[in-house]
Amino acid sequence: MKAATVASAKTKTIDDELKKRSRRVLRGLAKTYADVECALIHSSPFELLVATILSAQCTDERVNMVTPKLFEKYPTPEKLAKSTQAGVEKLIRSTGFFRNKATNIRGMAQALVEQYDGEVPCDLDALVELPGIGRKTANVVLGTSFGIASGVVVDTHVKRICNLLDFTTKKDPVQIERDLIELIPKKEWINFSHRLIHHGRRICIARRPNCTECPLLKNCPRVGLPPL
Repeated sequence: MKAATVASAKTKTIDDELKKRSRRVLRGLAKTYADVECALIHSSPFELLVATILSAQCTDERVNMVTPKLFEKYPTPEKLAKSTQAGVEKLIRSTGFFRNKATNIRGMAQALVEQYDGEVPCDLDALVELPGIGRKTANVVLGTSFGIASGVVVDTHVKRICNLLDFTTKKDPVQIERDLIELIPKKEWINFSHRLIHHGRRICIARRPNCTECPLLKNCPRVGLPPL
């Protein structure tokens, strides 16, 4: 009984330490990226849905190069729903996996028109039922367009940096999100992901993390990286 009590107390201490460290990380991110916003350029929830689908295995910079012409030709779900597969594929070819992406954004637009009168629903369950929309995309749109903290967006930057920070040891995005939901206050969910994504592009770069210039260094165990 005594051993179990000690073990429980030790677990609680470790959890408390992690939570305290995570709060320091949040403060560091907020100070460094105070005016953070979504990197995908858009002017409506519909445009953000399309852009997020296109961003799969593609850089945001490339998506932002493609979407102006796409949205000029198909500015609404109604227009995109009536598009041709070949026409859409031609415009988004450089984003990679363009055939599948064209099918998804056209199917998504058709579903919006048929089921929601062309409006993007602000509901997680409804969004993930749309073609090409997973939990990550739904979280992006709900958080960015509607200010609804439905979860934590886990992209490649968030996954990698949260492992470095020892916020999670998981590899699966869904499991990582569960760990982060337990660790990060709900009011921080939206900005936490945006800030970490910016951090991953500017300082904690995958192939060459600039740890000596990192504002989070004092609170980062740098799991898996060699000593400085």
